[in-house]
Amino acid sequence: MNTRQVIDDSTGPVSLSAAFNSDSSCFSVGLDTGFCVFSSDPCELKVSRDFNAGIGVAEMLGQSNYLALVGGGKNPKFPQNKLIIWDDVKQKPVITLEFRTSVLRVRLSKSRIVVALLNSVHVFAFSTPPEKLHVFETTDNPLGLVCLGKKLLAFPGRSPGQVQLFELETGNISIIPAHSTALRALVLSPDGEVLATASEAGTLIRIFSTANCARIAELRRGVDHAMIFSLAISPSSTLLAVTSDKSTLHVFDLPHPRTLARRSRSPPLQSEETANQKWGFVGKIPLMPRVFSDVYSFASAHFEIGDDFHNGAPYIPPLGASLGRPSKGVIGWTDDHTIIVIGAGREGRWERFVLREGDDGKRYCVREGWKRYLGG
Repeated sequence: MNTRQVIDDSTGPVSLSAAFNSDSSCFSVGLDTGFCVFSSDPCELKVSRDFNAGIGVAEMLGQSNYLALVGGGKNPKFPQNKLIIWDDVKQKPVITLEFRTSVLRVRLSKSRIVVALLNSVHVFAFSTPPEKLHVFETTDNPLGLVCLGKKLLAFPGRSPGQVQLFELETGNISIIPAHSTALRALVLSPDGEVLATASEAGTLIRIFSTANCARIAELRRGVDHAMIFSLAISPSSTLLAVTSDKSTLHVFDLPHPRTLARRSRSPPLQSEETANQKWGFVGKIPLMPRVFSDVYSFASAHFEIGDDFHNGAPYIPPLGASLGRPSKGVIGWTDDHTIIVIGAGREGRWERFVLREGDDGKRYCVREGWKRYLGG
């Protein structure tokens, strides 16, 4: 007699994670039934694999046929301490890496596999078999924060709020004391010259030059506490976008070492000094709080968090799902004017935003479309 509970599949699969590839042209989704790959703009299904078991982490290698997979959900396809490099042409694992603790996030390049665990980051050569190159200790890193650039690797330091910058070619390591509280998000610019960070406070985004680790700017998201979901820098490395549990997408002009160097050779115009300061002349009044002189976003827009948030409570991933990927508000720039925001959860939502200049000369962030990518 079959006593197994009947599974109601009428609601369809649930997305456990969502992640863009390196150029944001595609995004991969870990499902409680397998994984999918979509093109970013337009949002169209490219690949769907049904394992009848959960994938908590799915990270693409560029636009190739290789994905990094980690089990997740109530019925994981693989143990969560194992990383599977999946060849989708052969439709089978080609590399397996096993660790003592759960894999929280993976970054891939043609030459390296980078794996973030709770208290360490492991770097391997992308080869068969993979060769272990480096292991770095970190403070508790439950979000699996790690960024892999062409020349740099960025990840949390051994103390909360610190960032370690590792030069892939030379092996040099620099420590940046970015925040006084634990990191919530970090990102390297496409040109590798800028690092942006946010902490658990969620009020300030700090900008650093990777050449000398100097802090070159602070950008203010707001004055009240927020849970930062995602930071992303545009392809030209001139704009930065941030999402948070306030359900707001903010867009900033990104201070860049090259731009600052040019401006230092000539006095700035008054309009340039105040262009991105929300409070204008008020910030110049002596003894005024610094929030009146901080640099704010030049544009913002509302994005949908979905029903996975209730009365402002944070989204809790399904049992066994990886915590390594922000479940909501994941940002990808497809070009310098187009921002895609995706989220996992029951709804699996995709939204497209465009930067436009209004008749008043100001720039605006406008939502142009959205859909539930799982077809719900």
